[in-house]
Amino acid sequence: MTTEFPVHTLASAPADSRPTLERLEASVGMIPNLAAAMSESPQLIEAFATLREQLETRGTFAAAERELVSLLNAVENGCRYCTAIHATFGAKLGLPTETIDRVRAKQDPTDPRHAALIRFARQLLRQRGAVAATDVAEFLAGGFSRAQALELIARLALSVMANYSGHLTHAPIDDALIGQYR
Repeated sequence: MTTEFPVHTLASAPADSRPTLERLEASVGMIPNLAAAMSESPQLIEAFATLREQLETRGTFAAAERELVSLLNAVENGCRYCTAIHATFGAKLGLPTETIDRVRAKQDPTDPRHAALIRFARQLLRQRGAVAATDVAEFLAGGFSRAQALELIARLALSVMANYSGHLTHAPIDDALIGQYR
């Protein structure tokens, strides 16, 4: 029995995963290798894509903030694939290289709002949700709301699905990612 996970194409993916991969391709402009590997489980790829779509269309964080959170989570979880893809996506959204590099180095961004977001997300991860009242107060003082503190849990859960899948499947980093982040 092989323990390797295939990186599927639309043609090779399980039939129940194909519509989800098509939605991801339409949204992202490609089928990332990790999503292609995750598609081995129609349930996982559907859960991932559905939560992603919900947070992208109805979430309250700006696109750059979403990428920062996903990048932080990838770094904290040691997922090389997710670190590369979210650094690339963040750069394409205009995040400064310095900000991306600082998050990758487990440092806070210099922008005060981004720093408040990263510090709170990091605490949520490291403390498994049991953050101090001062952590919440600092997040709120950074311009965020209580509802966003809770929304951040969904954003982190989405990222964990990808991070853990990256560890399990060892999906190769896509050629389309920016070289400096590969």
